[in-house]
Amino acid sequence: MDIPDPQAHAAMRRARRRAVLLIVAAAAVFSVSAVFVKLLGGEIPLAQLVFCRNIFALPVLLPLLLRAGGLAALRTRHPGLHALRLAGGLGGMFGAFYGYAHLPLATVTALGFTMPLFLTLLAIAFVGERVGPRRGTAVLVGFMGVLLMTNPFGGGSADLFAMLLVLLSAVGWAVAMITIRKMGAAGERNVTIVLWFALASAAISLAFAAPAWIWPTAAQWALLVGIGLVSALAQLLMTEGYRRGEPTLLAPFEYSAILWTTALGAIVWAELPDGWDLAGIIVLVGSGLYIWHREVALGIRR
Repeated sequence: MDIPDPQAHAAMRRARRRAVLLIVAAAAVFSVSAVFVKLLGGEIPLAQLVFCRNIFALPVLLPLLLRAGGLAALRTRHPGLHALRLAGGLGGMFGAFYGYAHLPLATVTALGFTMPLFLTLLAIAFVGERVGPRRGTAVLVGFMGVLLMTNPFGGGSADLFAMLLVLLSAVGWAVAMITIRKMGAAGERNVTIVLWFALASAAISLAFAAPAWIWPTAAQWALLVGIGLVSALAQLLMTEGYRRGEPTLLAPFEYSAILWTTALGAIVWAELPDGWDLAGIIVLVGSGLYIWHREVALGIRR
C-alpha cells in the first residue's frame, strides 16, 4: 500500500485552501461590481453600460492576450459557438444590469442562481444528457423558490418585469456555459473564449449605445470604469481559483455571493429580504446546491 507523502498532502491542502479563498474573493468582488451598477441608478442606458463594462475590462484582460502569443490567440475554428456564447452572455449581462437597478442586490443574485436549473434543462436539449428524478425534482423545487420570491399571495412590491428579465438573463448565462463547455471540449483555449466575448460584446453594445449616448458625469465615469476593472478582476480571480482547485470542491463557494450582496444591500440601501424573499432564496440556493451534489455523485460514478 502506498504511503501518502505528508509534504505533498500538506501542499494539496494549501492549494485547495487558496482556491476556496480565491472563489470567495471573486464572489465578493462581483458583488462590488453589482453595487457600482446599482449606484448608477439606471441613469446610464443599458447598452452604454454594457459597452463601458467590456471596454474598461480590456486593460486587465489584454495581458492575457500578450502572454498567449498576441493576435494569434484569437484564431478560432468555432465561430458559430462563439456567436452563440456572445448572444447568451450579452443577454445575461443586459438582464442582470437591469435587475441591479430595479431590485434588491440579494434578489438579483438569488435569481441568478437559477442558472444551474436552466443549465440542467438545456443539457437535456443540447447535450442529450439524461436527468434522473432527483435532479428533476430539484429543478422543480428551485422554480418554486422563484415563485415564493414573487410573493404569490399579493401585497408585495416586487418588480415582476425586472424579475423576468433577470430570469431570462440566467437562461442567457446557461446558454453561454453550455457553449463554453462545448468549446472547451473541442480544444478552444480559455483566453480565446474570454477575449472574443469581451471584444465582440464591446463592439455590438457600442453600436446600440451610440445613438442614445449620454455623456456621464465625473462620478458616473468613475463608477463605469470601476465596473469594468472590478468585473475583470473578479473574472481573473474566479479563473485562477478554478485553475488551482477542483470544480467539485469550489462550486458551492460561489453561493457566498448571496451573503456579500445581502450585506452590501443592507449597508448601502438598508435592503433586507422580507419573509417571502428569504424563503425563496433558501429554497433556490438549496436546490442549486443539491443539483451540484448530484452532478458530483454522477461524475464519481462515471
